[in-house]
Amino acid sequence: MNSFRIFYSPFYYADIGENHVFPIKKFEFVRDRLLKDGTLQTCEIAEPQPAKIEDVLLVHTEDYITRLRNGTLTTREVRRLGLPWSKSLVRRSFLACSGTVNAARHALENGVASNLAGGTHHAFPDRGEGFCVLNDIAVAIRVLQKENLAQRFLIVDCDVHQGNGTAFIFKDEADVFTFSMHGAKNYPLFKEKSSLDIELPDKTGDAEFLEILDEALPRIFLHNPDLVFYLGGADPFEKDKLGRLGLTMEGLQQRDEAVLSFAKNKKIPIVTTMSGGYAQDINDTVEIHCNTIRAVKKIFAEAQTQNAPA
Repeated sequence: MNSFRIFYSPFYYADIGENHVFPIKKFEFVRDRLLKDGTLQTCEIAEPQPAKIEDVLLVHTEDYITRLRNGTLTTREVRRLGLPWSKSLVRRSFLACSGTVNAARHALENGVASNLAGGTHHAFPDRGEGFCVLNDIAVAIRVLQKENLAQRFLIVDCDVHQGNGTAFIFKDEADVFTFSMHGAKNYPLFKEKSSLDIELPDKTGDAEFLEILDEALPRIFLHNPDLVFYLGGADPFEKDKLGRLGLTMEGLQQRDEAVLSFAKNKKIPIVTTMSGGYAQDINDTVEIHCNTIRAVKKIFAEAQTQNAPA
């Protein structure tokens, strides 16, 4: 897969405190593990530059972005965000946003790309929520629309928490189909309306989850998107502290392969982002995210082999 690119920056890290529930070191750990096991080659990793202000303002309000950058968010806003403000947090947010924009551009040309961050689907135009500062996928979509690189999009959100910010941003837009498959009784308490929401009861396991997903994929792909964004959250895992569902590591990998294979078979470019993951052991979260990239390499390498001349 010489054309594959994965976007990562060492500045995806920010100092949020050693005991914070958000595993901020997972981005680095995922990269390191994928390099060590040979899934990734160094030449496949590209480092993004911070997202342009004018691109971020295609989604977010100028007031929010100004106060975010200046460190003048209110105490209530910071509490709602769930992360302590710092310059490094602002830097990582703009970099992660750019990682998804760059991955989207690359996927349109090469069929697939990944961001080792992103999927920050709780961010609204005027605020951050739930550990999400900027809505990276929304920014990527707005950039591609503005530049006439793509017009129709499908968001496949398999994080355990509903993508409320993304659903809100695109609620009146026929060209963007938002699909969220999430825990019914999980955060956020008040959910927005996606194009299609599937709410799952607590303890939903592999077989039920995969059956529901397999039934949904043909329906949502009827949207005929130019590009798919996939949020492969690690938090439906049975040992996730914030998850409440019952998927095994193997079930999550089958989930990834199902979404990726469907897009590949339809010849629709796809971008993967990491989204959430809060396992009791950070190594489990890291392995789940690594499995998403392994699934990308497996499925799209197979496609290249099948298309190679005899």
